[in-house]
Amino acid sequence: MTATDANAAEEHSPADKATAENATTENAAHPRFAEALQELGLDEVTERIRRFPDATRTAAEAAAAIGCELSQICKSLIFAADGVPVLVLMDGASRVDVELVRRELGAEKVTRAKVDLVRETTGYAIGGVPPFGHRTRTRVLADRSLLDHDTVWAAAGTPHAVFPMDPKSLIAHAGGTLVDVREQTA
Repeated sequence: MTATDANAAEEHSPADKATAENATTENAAHPRFAEALQELGLDEVTERIRRFPDATRTAAEAAAAIGCELSQICKSLIFAADGVPVLVLMDGASRVDVELVRRELGAEKVTRAKVDLVRETTGYAIGGVPPFGHRTRTRVLADRSLLDHDTVWAAAGTPHAVFPMDPKSLIAHAGGTLVDVREQTA
């Protein structure tokens, strides 16, 4: 490798390479999510959506495809609190502490939502649920860990598409309440 080749390689981040090699923004977002972006006046986000040929259903797959830290992925997880759906936004490197969610909501019981409830509530398949633009209005809890980054990446309505946004804006557009519901490691 020549000095020029080495300098050129250093000028491009993994995210730039992923964008150039794997992503396209044409028809990247789910139509419902694209419509939500338009209704919220977030048309510029549409231009930053990245679509990948391989699925980015898990936080690890998304982080690898984007070239970012696992904690920069914003997971959109649906739980059932006393049978009522609630969305929890959590960084990709962490797990939700269901007991903390239960206490935060004052619920008797909180469980992970079944596949059909996720689809019915959000209008999206698991692995592609965005933080907003859902079929129904749902209570949203956003873990503070998302604020540890300048930019986070979230699903754009399909398991193949993601978008970047600053976490404060993402939480605001989702109508989220900031909470501490991250599982603490011993």
